[in-house]
Amino acid sequence: MKLLILTIISCCSMARMACAQSAWKAQPIPITTRWTAVVSPENAWPEYPRPQMVRPNWQNLNGLWNYAITAKDAAPPAAYKGKILVPYPLESALSGVKKSLTPEQRLWYSRTLKKPVTETPTRYLLHFGAVDWQATVYLNGKKVGSHEGGYQAFTIDITSQFKPGENQLVVAVWDPSDQGNNPRGKQVLQPRGIMYTASSGIWQTVWLEAVPEKYITGLKIMPSENSITVTVQANDSARLTAEVTALANGAPVAAARGNAGEPLQLNIPNPRRWSPEDPYLYDLSIRLFQDDLPLDSVTSYAGIRTISIQKDETGQERIFLNGKYTYNLGVLDQGFWPDGLHTAPTDEALRFDIRAIKAMGFNTIRKHIKIEPARWYYHCDKLGMLVWQDMVTCANESPAARLIFEKENKENLALLHNHPSIVCWVLFNEGWAKFDQQRLTEWMKTTDPSRLINGHSGENYDRRAVTNPNDRWKSSDLTDIHDYPGPSIAPAMPGKARVLGEWGGVQVRVLNHQWNGSEGWGYVSVPPAQFAGKYAFMMKHLKIYEEEGLSGSIYTEPFDVEIEENGLMTYDREIIKIPLEKIRAIHSAIIPPTGPIPPDLKLRDMDTTNPDNRYGALLESYRKGKKDSAFLKDLALMAVRLNDLPNARLIADDYYKYMKPPFSRSEWIFIFNMTNSVKDKGFEFIRKYKDAANKVMGVRQADQKLMTIIYNDEISPEISSTNLNPDWSRMFTRTKQYGPAGEEIYMRAKTLYHYTNKEWDQFAPSATQYIGKYAASLSPEELNRYAITVFYRYTDTSLLMTASGWSQLSLKQGERSSLLFTRANLLYKAGRKQEAITIQERALTLAPEADRKNYEAVLAKMKRNEATW
Repeated sequence: MKLLILTIISCCSMARMACAQSAWKAQPIPITTRWTAVVSPENAWPEYPRPQMVRPNWQNLNGLWNYAITAKDAAPPAAYKGKILVPYPLESALSGVKKSLTPEQRLWYSRTLKKPVTETPTRYLLHFGAVDWQATVYLNGKKVGSHEGGYQAFTIDITSQFKPGENQLVVAVWDPSDQGNNPRGKQVLQPRGIMYTASSGIWQTVWLEAVPEKYITGLKIMPSENSITVTVQANDSARLTAEVTALANGAPVAAARGNAGEPLQLNIPNPRRWSPEDPYLYDLSIRLFQDDLPLDSVTSYAGIRTISIQKDETGQERIFLNGKYTYNLGVLDQGFWPDGLHTAPTDEALRFDIRAIKAMGFNTIRKHIKIEPARWYYHCDKLGMLVWQDMVTCANESPAARLIFEKENKENLALLHNHPSIVCWVLFNEGWAKFDQQRLTEWMKTTDPSRLINGHSGENYDRRAVTNPNDRWKSSDLTDIHDYPGPSIAPAMPGKARVLGEWGGVQVRVLNHQWNGSEGWGYVSVPPAQFAGKYAFMMKHLKIYEEEGLSGSIYTEPFDVEIEENGLMTYDREIIKIPLEKIRAIHSAIIPPTGPIPPDLKLRDMDTTNPDNRYGALLESYRKGKKDSAFLKDLALMAVRLNDLPNARLIADDYYKYMKPPFSRSEWIFIFNMTNSVKDKGFEFIRKYKDAANKVMGVRQADQKLMTIIYNDEISPEISSTNLNPDWSRMFTRTKQYGPAGEEIYMRAKTLYHYTNKEWDQFAPSATQYIGKYAASLSPEELNRYAITVFYRYTDTSLLMTASGWSQLSLKQGERSSLLFTRANLLYKAGRKQEAITIQERALTLAPEADRKNYEAVLAKMKRNEATW
């Protein structure tokens, strides 16, 4: 009978597993990782998600949830669309959905939740690792909480609405991505260049904990040279006592007891300090009491380390770890994955990245404008990796965006405070939406004196006029420049160490391990066989700068990311572009490796033999009749790389015979890459299926491709520098045969030609006609350029008001001081003075520090009724 029951249970379990698997599958993507195939609804991130405050009893809510997408303001859905695998973002392959979420839409999640049975009074906490961006949580139809912020963990006490038995949990998510005031890092709706695919919705673990009525809500751990100070936070600290014990290798070494909510100092005898060479961590046991009655307990850990700027024996300002000069040899890690986007496929994959970077000989990771799950920092703590942690970039220059940026920064510092691996906070990157830099840098220093503050990473010092260099790094601990490919050195300033916050960016293509085939790019590009030599040469120069006073450098980057192929490894984490032993040896001239190569770290060295060397033999095979589709595709792309365009066209035409609409993204990429003339067969494909191409490749990508080709073939030869009298009528006749794309590029080219050649009598009518029909296609910058030109060049009131309309259109994607400045001046010159003053006052509030004096002077002239032009 027992055997029969076990068999029935086993069969039921297998049936449930099969049903879950059939309801979900990873969606297709160009490349996967070795972990893609092991992900399933039964093992989606099973690890406890908060290693610095662990309770043994918890319920993981990852797995299959129902999902639906509605209009943003629609009512909750009556029925759900299908299943989504939590915690993978909606747009990812591992979610099982792989759909974009627009700012006009709302994403809904739903699942049932059974209330655990307990014998003692209990509170139930629903935890979210992160939801991007605005989350509203409902239990049994009642709102129980909400949160704004795409990168921060949050907790909702659901006790009051949690009923015995089954409960219905619903999470509604709105994510404006790159169209709102939300800090969003590198996420965009239309991936391109250094910006990547967005990650919407739940993207970190969701879990449930049952806790006592009075319980530990958080810990603040502050290390010093010889002690660890712990503040135990509780939901009701009145008359509660906290006890903290530090353990080394399981044995207690220090303890402290005192009031909850107050700092408790543990003096550690003969402390073992944390470093990349020896990432030693003390275990912590924390208990909460009321009148000696135990209430709650958690476990944690801490590392003892110090970080500071000090002078070395030569008088150079340097970065010192634990009182010792430590060069920060690092990489710029974006934290993106081909299968999970913001979410690594598994915890082992997350850990692999840090192990691989350390195995290459680096000791530092700059986590670039993304906050990772707590387990990533835990692995850095355990493995010994220094971390420079960026704040997630301010979305734009609006007051609303700035307020959100500051709010999230406070949450970020609190969320990540306890990790000893984090030695530096990075406030702004390359001046993106920078504001109040000195104030915010000083706020960071006051809030967290245990770390270095990099107030501004990325001044291009050698390429930009710097009136007062100190303005770039006021109150910062570092002077930081970026230089691609570099290297170079930041200026020396009292009390600041000199670092190279980004450099490198060398593209090396690895065939069959690319996200978008030949669409990939880099700051500079070298053939595979030359990369090791190029890298070693750059590193020799870096060593010279280190000897001159450089304290740290961040190479861009450890892994390729989507079309950005600047990685030392491929995006799928399979191929290392310089053999591991060789790159470690190169780095050893600057710092010794901090550990051996892990024997289980599986990496393949790139084949440094250039495959294009076989082109002649492959072309001969083609001529002898070898024409299978995969061969033709690779050979056509090879012909383009080697500039054999006649053969590339012939081979592509043969490959097209295998293609039938609707075309996949891979096929559209091939068509785009092989199409460079109106005579190419691909040109007609793009014209005929333009809407489908835009849907796959991105908004207006097909339009842009058509216009580029038409311009190169039909317009560019007519407006060359040798032709002083272009025949615009003939160009119009030749371009109109291509339909809307021909008309648009004709009008754009004509407008730009008159603008560039300062033919102002012809510019105004051309621009008016062009913008009147195609304003929606123009960027805010282009609209602003034409509008400000009208302000400076014309006095006609009607034209000034028309240009004011262009300026107003430029503001639709968000307010910017420069755009408001243009509109204010146009209205002022047109006689709408009070309206102009109001807008100029608004522009002044958003103006960067460098522009404020000019904006103030213009505003003063407006108020005095003086000309501003």
